Amino acid sequence: MARFKGRSSNSVDGKGRLAIPAKMRRVMTPEAQETFTATRGIEDCVVLYPLDVWEQQEERFDELNQYADEETRHFLRTIMMWAEDVTLDKQGRIVLPAELRDFAAIDETAVVIGVGDHLEVWDPDRLDKYFDEQPSTYKTAAQQVMGGRAA
Repeated sequence: MARFKGRSSNSVDGKGRLAIPAKMRRVMTPEAQETFTATRGIEDCVVLYPLDVWEQQEERFDELNQYADEETRHFLRTIMMWAEDVTLDKQGRIVLPAELRDFAAIDETAVVIGVGDHLEVWDPDRLDKYFDEQPSTYKTAAQQVMGGRAA
């Protein structure tokens, strides 16, 4: 399975249309039907899952016990209430739903980053702030996350 990677700064027009970079569109499988499911990110961004990957996420959600605890119900309510399918137009653009643009403070410019199985869409200033506020450096995070793994 191919993975999304890279970074691209793109304009968002008055109708909320955002171009998805061609190199990122090429990663999508035919099963995605040129459609993403857009939803609220854990941080202040919008996440875009190709439709086929989102369906796998929904299967994982189905395995969660909603009766077990309030956190599970809260998580499912939140991620599903913000979720909306968006389809690429002929110019390779999607319309970011207004509520998600407001949540992520996305106005005229957005940064699209590849994060493996999904994309994240950020307001440029919020993305810079996110990295500035991280308690560890990239080097420290890499050592902690990957240090115990064989190369």
